[in-house]
Amino acid sequence: MSNTVVLITGGSGLVGQAIRHVIETEPEGSRFGKKPGETWIFASSSEGDLRDPAQTRQLFEKYKPTHVIHLAALVGGLFKNMKYKASRLTFLRDNILINDNVLQTSYERKAQKLISCLSTCVFPDKVEYPLDEHKIHSGPPHESNFGYAHAKRMVDVQNHAYKEEFGCNFTSAIPTNVFGPHDNFDLEDSHVIPGLIHKCYLAKKNNTPFVVSGTGKPLRQFIFSWDLAKLFIWMLREYDDVEPVILSVGEDEEVSIKEVADAIVKAVNFRGDYTFDTSRADGQFRKPASNKKLLTLMNGFEFTPFEKALDITVDWFLKNYDTARTGKV
Repeated sequence: MSNTVVLITGGSGLVGQAIRHVIETEPEGSRFGKKPGETWIFASSSEGDLRDPAQTRQLFEKYKPTHVIHLAALVGGLFKNMKYKASRLTFLRDNILINDNVLQTSYERKAQKLISCLSTCVFPDKVEYPLDEHKIHSGPPHESNFGYAHAKRMVDVQNHAYKEEFGCNFTSAIPTNVFGPHDNFDLEDSHVIPGLIHKCYLAKKNNTPFVVSGTGKPLRQFIFSWDLAKLFIWMLREYDDVEPVILSVGEDEEVSIKEVADAIVKAVNFRGDYTFDTSRADGQFRKPASNKKLLTLMNGFEFTPFEKALDITVDWFLKNYDTARTGKV
């Protein structure tokens, strides 16, 4: 991959910053480190609105990427109430526009490789577990993810169409629950781990109870963002099939929400009152995904132990609280 220019859309977000970290810290020339002749561009939304075809073309014209990792998306944090039809349509339409512009411009600019980031929410609501790459289109997604999930599914459809009609090397990755430095820690809009970290931090700071919603029994697969970054770099360099790949820890590494909360209490060094509000709904008990395809293709991968990854995330949050995405004005 000499004279390679890799453009990361959504480059200032959780996964984009993780890729930057890995590229800058892994030994140069190693499997996940920067290679000679490579240039990595981490583009943020301030450089162009990807819903606009002209601005998308301008971004590509500016950097002339040979390879693209497409992470940019409109995600749930911008709309707190998912039940409104306008929100559903906005998630659907904006993400379709973003994805279509990035894919079409990658084709027009003759990008050698494009990897788009999907999500496990693309999978059907009613499905046989574990999730695997063949089950994406086997039923409708959960109603709460209507717009986002359908837009992301279309990327898989488009990848196949560009491959069949033009021979484009387009594919997609499907991560499970991601966490790490540079996450969104907003108490209203964040996912479970960054939300609980922020909540526990405030409980310690204000000497108030740390209350976790639900029973703590549901199980989830969490992948550390730095590990996910390595898997994206692997896909960029070594995976050339249109079929998507689930990027996840194994089913045997599911963690309960209680185990997550316990680890956060330990990492934050919280010594106050810590309880579970069992009147709050738990949500889905588990939705395991198989990483068999990934591990077979890579011939194995060593994931960061969960507690170590959580310690790194908490440490980053505490050191960067004033500039982290916390929802503070």
